[in-house]
Amino acid sequence: MRDNAGMSTLPQPCIIATRESRLALWQAEHVRDLLQRRHGAVVELLGMTTRGDQILDRALSKVGGKGLFVKELEVALEEDRAQLAVHSLKDVPMELPEGFVLAAVLEREDPRDAWVSNHYDDVASLPQGARVGTSSLRRIVQLKAVRPDLEIHALRGNLDTRLRKLDEGLYDGIVLAAAGLKRLGLAQRIRSVIDPAVMLPAAGQGALGIEVRADASALREALAAMTDAPTWLAVHAERAVSRALGGSCSMPLAAFAQWQGAQLHLEARLGHPEDASVALIVASAEAAVTDTAGAEALGLAVVARLRAGGGEALLAALPVAS
Repeated sequence: MRDNAGMSTLPQPCIIATRESRLALWQAEHVRDLLQRRHGAVVELLGMTTRGDQILDRALSKVGGKGLFVKELEVALEEDRAQLAVHSLKDVPMELPEGFVLAAVLEREDPRDAWVSNHYDDVASLPQGARVGTSSLRRIVQLKAVRPDLEIHALRGNLDTRLRKLDEGLYDGIVLAAAGLKRLGLAQRIRSVIDPAVMLPAAGQGALGIEVRADASALREALAAMTDAPTWLAVHAERAVSRALGGSCSMPLAAFAQWQGAQLHLEARLGHPEDASVALIVASAEAAVTDTAGAEALGLAVVARLRAGGGEALLAALPVAS
């Protein structure tokens, strides 16, 4: 938005807090370019290293979850060293700390998971006992559901690090988000995109979220116009599932909403947090969704079906937070 003199009402300069991985910088630069085109704003980046970037020898579920990727950026917002932070929405906790809000969610890139391998076309073509790299509990339980023979080995680090480890022969294949590969011009590394019928994506996967301080009213108004409504409603329904179930990295939970005309179809899958051989609980629902209240209701309807279908027992097996 601009004031009567035609000048941008965004802070000058407008500073974006971002992680320093190549993908995070691409995302921040994408938002910077949008703001410059729409508002004529002077936009700068504040690169930061988060705890999630520093801890690479342990699974996120063991060290505090995905919130480790956003905390330092929120401190920069709180201290007014930056005015907004750009996140992969799947890395954003379901409940933001008091004083922070999501001001915009941009149009979604491909939300699916990608199979990346130098030798095998897909998961089905892997030999018995093949080594697959991922540290995501969501991906592990879904891989085990279709190929219980696979050896799943931890894989942490930024996207380039993961690809390097694959190329060094440590794995027969790895699973990555298709969106990140496509955004970095690495679509050629995708051997095949995994059908959601085989591997349901994480809530918010493929979408970018812009976080600001709740009291930044003019900035929130300007950013709101950048929200893609179909994406926002879909990810709102997905995140409602995770929020209602206390979603964290310790919970093997997938939730994915797709538009079918005016109907939003939402499916969720829940696995056992420590025993990948336990059958997945699957539930779905659809509704004509036109606002966030409708998206929330759809998410809660799927949660009710998950719980009724055996999800309570899996939730009870979750490790107690320390």
